[in-house]
Amino acid sequence: MSAPSLEVDLADLRTAASTCTSCGLCERRTHVVFGEGNPASPLVLVGEGPGDEEDKTGRPFVGRAGKLLDQALLDNGLTREHVYICNTVKCRAADWSTGKPVNRAPTDSETLACRQWLIPQLAAISPEVILCIGAPSAKNLIKKDFKITVERGRYFASDYSKTILATLHPAYILRQMNISGDGGYSLLVGDIAKAWEAAQRLREKRAMAPLMVAETQLGFEL
Repeated sequence: MSAPSLEVDLADLRTAASTCTSCGLCERRTHVVFGEGNPASPLVLVGEGPGDEEDKTGRPFVGRAGKLLDQALLDNGLTREHVYICNTVKCRAADWSTGKPVNRAPTDSETLACRQWLIPQLAAISPEVILCIGAPSAKNLIKKDFKITVERGRYFASDYSKTILATLHPAYILRQMNISGDGGYSLLVGDIAKAWEAAQRLREKRAMAPLMVAETQLGFEL
């Protein structure tokens, strides 16, 4: 798929998602938070869903957790222009029972409804590697019983990329920082490094594949 076609496909998908009414989250949202970054990147970061700041701006990971994620990317020599960032759910999930919204986890039905946008989004980008940010994303895209404290950083097979792994959510790390140490920040930095290295290696391998086929057809191998 060429880059112009990819951009058009994602733009069309974004436009369609912006008017989605497939679940009740549409009733209170300010913006659909579709995703941002480099759609030609070999690495896609997938979180759970937008919070208050994301709902206000229409951009993923822009609150305190987002700033920590940006720093973790920067510690690897990366910015948002090097990767693509999105969420499994595109609208903010909040409890409005007290009159003041409080972030909550999306329900199974809300998550399921949003797969109509997430799965085509990942298919359009066709990344080499997906890095799930937090356990909910990993349970959505890797396996339902994913255990983040035991299985983070491990490679898994995926229908949406060559391989997929998960890391700690920056919001979790911020909470843990108040208790002791770096809260797991070094693990986040290391997992991003691992995912980026794998993505680069897999992209290089894909680029070499046509040459290897040609060499073989000519009677010799690289």
